[in-house]
Amino acid sequence: MKIIFIDVDGTLVDYENNLPNSAVEAIHQARSNGHKVYICTGRSKAEVYPEIWAIGLDGMIGGNGAYVEDHGKIVSHKLITLDQCKKVVDWLHNRKLEFYLESNNGLFASENFETAGDPVIKKYCAYKGKDNADQMTIRKIFPDMIFGGELYRDDLNKISFILNAYDDYLDAKKDFPDLKVGTWGGKGDTALFGDFGVKDLSKSKGIAELLKYLNIDKSETIAFGDSKWDIDMFNFCNISVCVGDGGDDAKAAADFVTDPVMNDGIYNAFKKLNLI
Repeated sequence: MKIIFIDVDGTLVDYENNLPNSAVEAIHQARSNGHKVYICTGRSKAEVYPEIWAIGLDGMIGGNGAYVEDHGKIVSHKLITLDQCKKVVDWLHNRKLEFYLESNNGLFASENFETAGDPVIKKYCAYKGKDNADQMTIRKIFPDMIFGGELYRDDLNKISFILNAYDDYLDAKKDFPDLKVGTWGGKGDTALFGDFGVKDLSKSKGIAELLKYLNIDKSETIAFGDSKWDIDMFNFCNISVCVGDGGDDAKAAADFVTDPVMNDGIYNAFKKLNLI
């Protein structure tokens, strides 16, 4: 039995949220053959929409390791505290940076996030090489996002914010040493977003928590991803696979590169690994 961890955005689905039928079939067959399949994602549970759960999964690691679930049972859940949330929200408001709060109960947008975010999401999708990037909107990418909700919260896995400048990230890192501060949507000063998370968490630490709970050895693990955020779990798991439309850094870190997401990348890799 192998235990398989699949990143969601850019790996299981493309950056327009298209889910290839071949990936669904691969997961069905692998689980029928006795393997376990978990998504391992930066998304919180509120962003794992019904069509993803409908595939049939054994559970998830969400919030880049903040949340670990096996067959509906919470194995581990580490949260940003209410006090930390208040300080971050106030800091973002003072800098006039728009943001959204990521929890298992929903995604909660700041007052002007939709207006500020639409052009940024278009740029993000363009970075990923999508032909219709100019048609992408916040509401298409985040269909269940909550606008006008409470922003001081105690249920947060992460907070993402739009970078007006790279200095916003550098200052956040300096001002919040008690949190894990990163960027996404580009390298270095081309990054589009910053994010705050629980300090010292990672996808690999979430995987380790799950393996301990399941009493399964690391030698049985396989990781699938597409970006620099997946290199941590690539290094941890026994076998790592990058999809063909993934980033150069992730490709270099992986044991092998499969086909692009929508060209049956997951299915073909499962075949190569004799999972199906």
